[in-house]
Amino acid sequence: MTHGFDQATFRDAAATIDGVVHRTPVEHSPALAERVGAPVMFKAENLQHTGSFKLRGAYVRMSRLDDDEKVRGVVAASAGNHAQGVALAAKLLGISARIVMPTDAALPKVEATRRYGAEIVLAGDDVHAALAAARAEAESSGRVLIHPYDHPDIVAGQGTIGLEILEQVPDVRTVVVPTGGGGLIAGVAAALHSVDPTIEVVGVQASGAAAYPGSLAAGHPVLLSEPSTMADGIAVGLPGDVPFPLVAEHVREVRTVSEDLLSRAVLHMVERSKLVVEPSGAAGVAAVLADPSAFAGPVVVVLTGGNVDPLVLLRIIRHGMAAVGRYLQTHVMVKDAPGTLARLLAELAEVEANVLDVSHSRTSAGLAVDEVDISVELETKGPEHCQAVLARLRERGYRVQGP
Repeated sequence: MTHGFDQATFRDAAATIDGVVHRTPVEHSPALAERVGAPVMFKAENLQHTGSFKLRGAYVRMSRLDDDEKVRGVVAASAGNHAQGVALAAKLLGISARIVMPTDAALPKVEATRRYGAEIVLAGDDVHAALAAARAEAESSGRVLIHPYDHPDIVAGQGTIGLEILEQVPDVRTVVVPTGGGGLIAGVAAALHSVDPTIEVVGVQASGAAAYPGSLAAGHPVLLSEPSTMADGIAVGLPGDVPFPLVAEHVREVRTVSEDLLSRAVLHMVERSKLVVEPSGAAGVAAVLADPSAFAGPVVVVLTGGNVDPLVLLRIIRHGMAAVGRYLQTHVMVKDAPGTLARLLAELAEVEANVLDVSHSRTSAGLAVDEVDISVELETKGPEHCQAVLARLRERGYRVQGP
């Protein structure tokens, strides 16, 4: 066991948050179990207070501040989930909180953080830049920096999820955890292994923001320049010094998933499990969808959060539908004459394509004077249906461009 993190560490943290955090449920996933060939369950931290697991670590960290530190207040940096966790913990503990969020942080996350009573400062293009601004604020104001993942109390608080998993799924063999800076997976893995070292723990990062594989290969945290992913909750460019050795010791591997896979996972959760999960929270689901044979069951996948802008969710779902071949956008060139649109829509109805949107253009490059470009967005039944729709239109003499 890495120095400082034993079973007592996590049980003390669990006692600290008892009555403060919600003991989130474990939900069975028949759809993923069929793919894996063993039971698969979700640890639904998207149903936690503030919509993510972050309250656990934030409350443990802030409850252990001394009286002088509590009077000075705290400052934190976050794209949204840690921000809300710190804001609610501060409200419960009677501490002043100032939160630095990236300038492009999702508006619902900004407003939710503000509603908990925190002061919001927008600074930096990403979490790394916002964290630098928060450190400067701590130095200038005397506020205590509540780091999102790089502190023993944060790791201990997040690790309480591991203890709950052991109680809820005693025969668990693999736990899959979305991974950003590493505070969550470090705590969960160390907590699990403090009881049963044979449980396998797998981390999952977005391929465009995967700092851990290179860092683990190098043997120390390595800064990843310009992490880029829709999964803002795990878009962290530098592993933490505190969680890194725990990850190195206790985590079997860290996998990466593409943006398409993240979109598919969000769509899967909405359709098959009736759960709203943000892209970062669905990273573990994406990994299981991508390679179900890689995980020994019973499997528990941690759903880390459900805080997603509804407009972003619409785009993600549409992207996910495209990724699985259930969304088709194409252009059909027709004569600019009365009745042509009606005939086109009738053709699409006959081939059972559901029209989501239609738009016209009479000035597109390549159009004849008497033609109109009709852009249609369609919901289909899958890749084969997409091809059947396009083939039907071409058979009927339509000039089709794309996809």
